[in-house]
Amino acid sequence: MEKAIEKLLFASRWLLAPVYLGMSLALVALGVKFFQETWHVLSALGSIEEAELVLILLSMIDLVLVGSLIVMVMFSGYENFVSRIDIGDSDEKLGWLGKLDAGTLKLKVAASIVAISSIHLLQKFMDVEEINNDKLLWYVIIHLTFVVSAVLMGVLDRISFAAHRQHG
Repeated sequence: MEKAIEKLLFASRWLLAPVYLGMSLALVALGVKFFQETWHVLSALGSIEEAELVLILLSMIDLVLVGSLIVMVMFSGYENFVSRIDIGDSDEKLGWLGKLDAGTLKLKVAASIVAISSIHLLQKFMDVEEINNDKLLWYVIIHLTFVVSAVLMGVLDRISFAAHRQHG
């Protein structure tokens, strides 16, 4: 009975596979949005003010960061929790594939969130004349919360795994 339960529990990891596949659909949606923005910028390039162009480009960078985050979570999550990705000796193999454990992935996600938050904060600063000071203060507080959280996660990871890394 115990062996059957353990086998069932171990096999249940495959329930995550459709979730990771769904993330690839989210990546497609993000790509469509990115190219819509690209088309919008190129078609209206002559009439867009410099500040507005910078804001649009920052939004596009934001989309790229989110896309990179999706790829990172999709591949490393699948490899960590479902099954190894075997693509043979292909030249397309990603250098980090198979090297991100769950803790490292969390740190990379936190760093990406800080980067995305930084871009949003920069966008707000570019429109500083139109934003209420109280609202701007909240944007800074929220961003600093992300920064402090990411730093604390890094410190906790370093403390938690310091002994393990010294042995390796």
